[in-house]
Amino acid sequence: MRAALGVCGGVAAYKAAELVRKLQQEEIDVQVVMTESAREFITPLTFAALTGQKVITEMFGTESAGANVESAIEHIAVAQRIDLLVVAPATANVIAKMARGIADDFLTTLYLATTAPVVVAPAMNVNMWEHAATQENIEMLRARGVHVVPPEEGYLACGMTGAGRLASVEAIASAVRARLGIAHDLQGETIVVTAGPTCEDLDPVRFLTNRSSGKMGYALAQAAARRGASVILISGPTRLDPPQGVTFVSVRSTEQMHLAVLDHFSRATALIMAAAVADYRAVTPHTRKMRRTSGRLTLELESTPDILADAARGKGDRTIIGFAAETENVTEHARAKLASKQLDLIVANDVTAEGAGFDHDTNVITLYDRDGSEKAFQRMPKIDAARLILDALRSLRHSSDEAAATRQAR
Repeated sequence: MRAALGVCGGVAAYKAAELVRKLQQEEIDVQVVMTESAREFITPLTFAALTGQKVITEMFGTESAGANVESAIEHIAVAQRIDLLVVAPATANVIAKMARGIADDFLTTLYLATTAPVVVAPAMNVNMWEHAATQENIEMLRARGVHVVPPEEGYLACGMTGAGRLASVEAIASAVRARLGIAHDLQGETIVVTAGPTCEDLDPVRFLTNRSSGKMGYALAQAAARRGASVILISGPTRLDPPQGVTFVSVRSTEQMHLAVLDHFSRATALIMAAAVADYRAVTPHTRKMRRTSGRLTLELESTPDILADAARGKGDRTIIGFAAETENVTEHARAKLASKQLDLIVANDVTAEGAGFDHDTNVITLYDRDGSEKAFQRMPKIDAARLILDALRSLRHSSDEAAATRQAR
């Protein structure tokens, strides 16, 4: 999704930088448009560094660059590609221009040119906010479908106290989410997500592991956090940075992941076991490096703890989703694992399929649930696959809540 953020002149302009970050956490690409007055309070360079995009400050380009055909119609191009326009902070002056249809700079021209939803968050002196002209302008905008996030009451930069302070960044972001149809539908859920491989030492320099990159698990953790869940990401060794807003637990061995999962799952509502856990470990790891010999080497291995099975024993009303990375008989193996581990849902894929194996940015998944249904999907980015899995989790959680309510009613 794409949004244009209009920044007007006022002390609250610095809060627009925080709003950029908040919107980016919702996977919204932000194009910043600044009025001339806004540049007196914060520099375009700040927003360019945050967004990685050009910050629009002139209607027809800068004097050094000169006007050209592209700059002359840039407001139309931006208007056509955005999904939403948000103006924060919005001054009394810009609000008046928007209400009266005056287009004398890029921002006000963009407002007239776009058909996308518009959110306005005013910030000004209390007397300016309460003035009849401002209130009339606000009502005109509301009548046209503009969503206004009212200013808060408090101590203002001018030294006065009253309504006029820019609404909180979260309140503005919430309005943006609502207008874009982004729901925090997992709020109240605590989800444990496992990711990456585990490693089992053979000696101080060698270990057993697999090719998991952790990308699927990290995508799930990121998507769940953005949908309002409290997320605990338990990860084996990867090259990935933990997503913002999650509790990160780093582990290495299967035993460490086993202990971490059981500890955190006891306080969670759901477990998504996306990690590719090593199934075997050395019975007795060597304390020194094994030397190369000319003959064969025999390793004695034993099974590692079955994390899913152990978690399922204390499941209660919690929801458990597992993964099945297969190379053959995908449906047969996935359904068998679903039943034997007492899972609510299993995400299966053929890792030999193009774009579905380890370390890809895409995946090809099929979802099998406890009621016997099967949903197969075409290749897609892992973040999109994560959304589908979380949609299924949400449905499972609602079903669980309804069942619990029925039991209580009886």
